[in-house]
Amino acid sequence: MAASVLVLSASFRVYSSLLQPCFLGKMGIFKKAVPHRHVCLSSNSYAATIISGTELAKQIHKEIQKDVEEWVSEGNKRPHLTVILVGDDPASRSYVRNKTKTAAALGISSETILRPSNVSQEELLEVIDRLNRDWNVSGLLVQLPLPEHFNERSVCNAVAPEKDVDGFHIVNVGKLCLDQKSMIPATPAAVWEIIKRTGIETCGKNVLVVGRSKNVGLPISVLLHTDGRHERPGGDATVTIAHRFTPKEQLKVHTSLADIIIAAAGVPKLITADMVKEGAAVIDVGINRIQDPETGKTKLVGDVDFEEVKKKAGYITPVPGGVGPMTVAMLMKNTVTAAGNLLTH
Repeated sequence: MAASVLVLSASFRVYSSLLQPCFLGKMGIFKKAVPHRHVCLSSNSYAATIISGTELAKQIHKEIQKDVEEWVSEGNKRPHLTVILVGDDPASRSYVRNKTKTAAALGISSETILRPSNVSQEELLEVIDRLNRDWNVSGLLVQLPLPEHFNERSVCNAVAPEKDVDGFHIVNVGKLCLDQKSMIPATPAAVWEIIKRTGIETCGKNVLVVGRSKNVGLPISVLLHTDGRHERPGGDATVTIAHRFTPKEQLKVHTSLADIIIAAAGVPKLITADMVKEGAAVIDVGINRIQDPETGKTKLVGDVDFEEVKKKAGYITPVPGGVGPMTVAMLMKNTVTAAGNLLTH
């Protein structure tokens, strides 16, 4: 049976936000927010619902366009995103082009400031300081990774927290960990948004995050395990974090218990079908470029053996076309939020 593709209506955003807190279920108001949409082939077989991040991103784009139009019509400055790109890494250039192209399509102005790979950290910090004080700049990000002679943490902390659309400043990281409203890194925000808009239940569920990076794995785990009643509502899930030193046999123990698996380790096809519980939701954050043995060309794959796992999972995201488009959409959303922050700073 061919796997189905999930496309949800934009109205689910409101519905999901109302039903997310798990304490409502404990009060007897409802049992479950949204039923799972997997297609059951037999008592022991599933065909995964493929979550189209591209289609979900289109919904968010429409919402952002509307927010930008309303914002400008009220006499405010158009949201503006400034990206600093150091060096000439092809992948980074491609990512930046995609971001600025999307911004233009949504009515957000943008610019890219280029600096050579041998630029000093002191000079880069001076550029960041100037942009922090420029009220025409709503959102600011420095494209990572940076050349080896940079201290990335110092650079991230140099960006004003209210303009930090990447959510990497220590203030935003701290607020995230304290369940306070903050700029949430775009990729973790994308994963969380996919889960909410798809109606995947998190309350009391076992979640395995494979990957512990401070920009992806850790923020995802924080979003999913924290209290749904707090200022920045979380998923009320029981979260386990695995990483590159987790032995494969131990990793399999954790994946077999997980209702939701979030693969963000950067290892091609790390998660195989024999590791996944039937009906589990599998979110693939991995972006790996490998050589296709048949064509000899480079292709993009995730951390999940998609073709095999989709036969067993309840939900699955593809690579490409899953978390990637949603990450850019959430970055645009952060840029609009940053424009509002300028009114209070």
